[in-house]
Amino acid sequence: MQREIKLTSDGSTTIYLPEINESYHSKHGAIQEANHVFIKNGFNVFDQCSISILEIGFGTGLNALVTFLEAEKNSKIINYTGVEAFPVDYDEALQMNYVSQLNAPKLDLVFKKIHQCSWEVPNEIATNFFLTKQKKKFEEIEEYEKYDLIYFDAFAFSVQPELWSEFIFKKMYNALKQNGILVTYACRTSIKNAMLSSGFSVEKMPGAPGKREMLRAFK
Repeated sequence: MQREIKLTSDGSTTIYLPEINESYHSKHGAIQEANHVFIKNGFNVFDQCSISILEIGFGTGLNALVTFLEAEKNSKIINYTGVEAFPVDYDEALQMNYVSQLNAPKLDLVFKKIHQCSWEVPNEIATNFFLTKQKKKFEEIEEYEKYDLIYFDAFAFSVQPELWSEFIFKKMYNALKQNGILVTYACRTSIKNAMLSSGFSVEKMPGAPGKREMLRAFK
């Protein structure tokens, strides 16, 4: 499938797939969206010093990178698992401009480590950040009460509706610890209903720039 590198409205890059008219990140701002949805409304909800995170749709590694940056600021220890069926090539990842846009040159080595490290095993990216990348489909996830927080960043419902089903969200519910949280950029009624049917309590939140609302679900 053809892939193009495109700039989003906040100056940060995304990967665009013209064949399905879908981008990895919001055209209104890749970094803005990551910080709003996953950091502000997910990561920053937790007070504990250690957080276990599952990302559904590891993609460009942006969400892992901004999580690393936030963990550094707040002295938190992160065990991060990223699931991705179709990994981004290392050379393609290097075309992402997140390090310069975040104005944090020290992140350059971290971002390279994120994409260079081995799959299917835990990797120590830094003393406080451990990353496991898993190459598999979301429906193959079978963990039980392992994660505090899920970043649900799959392609849009309009492109892959099967990834937003009750079947998938039941897996997410099972993977979360009690009182765990799932956050996603999406806010479609059918998605909310699938979450509710899976056992979650769900609330609508103000969305990232360019999107009116998003969803946050609690176990």
